[in-house]
Amino acid sequence: MTLPLLYSLQHCPYAMRARMGILMAEQHVLLRAIKTKNKPPHLLHISPKGTVPVLLLPNHQVIDESLDIMLWALKEHDPHNLLHTHEPLALRRMLELIKLNDTQFKPVLEKYKFYARTKDMAQLYFRQACEEFIKQFEAKLTAHKYLISDNKSLADYALLPFIRQFARVDKHWFAQSEYTRVHAWLNHFLQAPMFTKIMTKYDLYMDTGNEHLYGPKNRY
Repeated sequence: MTLPLLYSLQHCPYAMRARMGILMAEQHVLLRAIKTKNKPPHLLHISPKGTVPVLLLPNHQVIDESLDIMLWALKEHDPHNLLHTHEPLALRRMLELIKLNDTQFKPVLEKYKFYARTKDMAQLYFRQACEEFIKQFEAKLTAHKYLISDNKSLADYALLPFIRQFARVDKHWFAQSEYTRVHAWLNHFLQAPMFTKIMTKYDLYMDTGNEHLYGPKNRY
């Protein structure tokens, strides 16, 4: 194996996060697209927890956390300086914001998505709980163009899939909401060629046995 091997699920926010990190780091991997209900035995062998993304490096090291995949890719090559290496405390600030997203915002978001089907008071309750985090993101985007500074960072790409999920639960409400800066920030990323690239749909590995070369053709 000369290229890293990535197991990925198209719409999983963690897999999306990993694919963005790989793309922005201008790395190339072989991508195996899977579905949750039909996991390849090899995936379960190298990562028994069976979740995606999973990255197998040529030296047989396995990286099976999305943030760790992003950090691996960007430490290999960071052409857009998403790690803000010129600022000693920047990475720590990014990781703190990502931890807030993953440990606090994401669990509430899952409940908001679930109760959106019921259209009752539970949906409103969990939307308002989500808004406590969206307000924090709005405040950061009031202070500067992106979540950490006036330049894009690891944090923007790591949080993008989750804020996108929040916006999609009730698109009409979000479009009319007070979170104008979050809305503009989200649209900026969703309309970029990068996002189209990371959302490309691939044939499933378990159906075809095909691997797909994934990586940049152009700069983003």
